[in-house]
Amino acid sequence: MSLSNRIPRASWSESRRSPATAGAGNRRFAPGLWSTALTLVGVLVLLGLGTWQLERLAWKRALIAERGIGLAAPARTLPAASDSWADWNFRPVAVEGVFRHDLEQLFGVAAIDGRVGHQVLTPLVRSDGAAVLVDRGWVPADRAHPAARREGQLAGPIRLSGIARYRGDDRPGWFTPANQPRQGLWYWYDLAALEARLGLELLPVVVEADATPNPGGLPLGGRTRTELPNNHLQYAITWYGLAAGLVVVWIAFGFARGRGR
Repeated sequence: MSLSNRIPRASWSESRRSPATAGAGNRRFAPGLWSTALTLVGVLVLLGLGTWQLERLAWKRALIAERGIGLAAPARTLPAASDSWADWNFRPVAVEGVFRHDLEQLFGVAAIDGRVGHQVLTPLVRSDGAAVLVDRGWVPADRAHPAARREGQLAGPIRLSGIARYRGDDRPGWFTPANQPRQGLWYWYDLAALEARLGLELLPVVVEADATPNPGGLPLGGRTRTELPNNHLQYAITWYGLAAGLVVVWIAFGFARGRGR
């Protein structure tokens, strides 16, 4: 037997296959049925949430534009009656009447420069008999009692300007403290309870006084929050990013699972 017959002959295809080509042949993409199905559901949900946030973005931008137009309008006299009080929300208004300081209430808790205090709510009775609550502004807790700020207790008919806030549909949040009518301290606008406490029929709006200084410096008006948070674009990017990340994980899992076969 010749020497050449003793040496095994490699096939032409085997001799032509390089190590790199052999390694590539072992790379299989096999993510599996269940992982694919779950990934598809997850991606669809995340894309849906992202699209929903884009719709919310358009809605919020329209709301911000509408509020800006309303706030830029000249102040109008607040009427005694309206078919749609909600339309007066965030509208500049002017009211004239007499303060009932004897019925003054406190609202919420807020701090300015490290001092804790409250908003002062005072009923204003107009010449037409209508009564409206006026949020006159903030006072520190140690001067919450009217006797501690007599200079700011305006007497006689007065005219003031501010921003109307519709409060007819207010409801407390999950973490809103309970109102304390007997102590004259309120954390949300329960108009029925306020009317019972004050003995007055109130308009369903609260006028938040502007920053015109009061005698003695208190209360501090002009604290209406008119800005609307608008984070919907960031939320949409987050949801879409999570969808893309889930697809990347699914692809990596598919190749890792394929190598193990």
